[in-house]
Amino acid sequence: MSEKDPWLAETAYQYMHRSTPGRAEPSMESPEMLEKVWGRRWGVDNDVGRLRLVLVSRPGVEWDIMMSGGAYDEDAQAWIGPEMTWYWAHKDRPNLHLAQAQHDGLVAVLQAEGVEVEHLQDPASHLTKSIFTRDPAIVTRGGAIICRFGIDYRRGEELPFTRTIASLGMPILHTIHGTGLMEGGSFAWLNPETAVVGVGHRCNFEGVRQLKEILSTQGIELLLIDNLGYGLHIDGSFVMVDVDLALAFSFELPWRFLERLKELGIRIVEADPHDGAFGVNCLAVRPGRVIMAAHAQRTADRLDKLGVEVIPVDYSEIHKSGGGVHCSTLPLIRDNI
Repeated sequence: MSEKDPWLAETAYQYMHRSTPGRAEPSMESPEMLEKVWGRRWGVDNDVGRLRLVLVSRPGVEWDIMMSGGAYDEDAQAWIGPEMTWYWAHKDRPNLHLAQAQHDGLVAVLQAEGVEVEHLQDPASHLTKSIFTRDPAIVTRGGAIICRFGIDYRRGEELPFTRTIASLGMPILHTIHGTGLMEGGSFAWLNPETAVVGVGHRCNFEGVRQLKEILSTQGIELLLIDNLGYGLHIDGSFVMVDVDLALAFSFELPWRFLERLKELGIRIVEADPHDGAFGVNCLAVRPGRVIMAAHAQRTADRLDKLGVEVIPVDYSEIHKSGGGVHCSTLPLIRDNI
């Protein structure tokens, strides 16, 4: 081929395109395509398969404003920032060094379980809830769906989170946009074909519509339940701990959802109410083995009787900021079940 023969050059160009047509199969989220294009088998389609990679965020400078500003509200039993920009649910101010030590303890347990741990990069200095990495995204097969917060004191976490995900090389499948609202703590996998999302003032129907559209392309059914009152997320009342076993406060879940769990063959072990919401807020590192707040001993005993292994961690200081172990971890890669 030469510059003097444009007809042959054009023919060769056309020949190459006829010989190498675009192919839809295998799908983008298939293991071979993920490894070829994106370098790893990114994503999850369950909540209990062996955890391989997780995203966390160690508390740091963003906690400074809670250590000196705001005012204590006797009715709320919490320190509250100006214009409701943050809250700390305890009479005493945050002990950052203790919170960091407890978070380091969680990371150490994860690493001891063979989990690769990545940290959020450059969290915003004014967003005090960045430690709770569960909420800015929902991870499905092949990548992440970036959520959109509805509350001002969390809106803005999406940017550093998206940058971190992208820097790791993980595909971003969708960003909740328009008037959609969605937070990852209100989403749970029941099995590889079925998930559930809690609808409320933090997750609206437009956000659900967008989430459902993405999941439906992967053949995943999305169940909808209503959060009770002004409840935030379902991970305070429901978490999967084994392939066919969930830890829950069933009295906080709709009857029709409980019946659907029966149809799916999922049993429920009731968490002890004395352990509080963070007794449910645990994380499975593999089927039948979970990391759980150390104070939830009554619930841990119930799990032990059913053969579920519990790894206790002290998370008491971080609980005062409104989240637990499950809230503080976003699985990016899990094994299939």
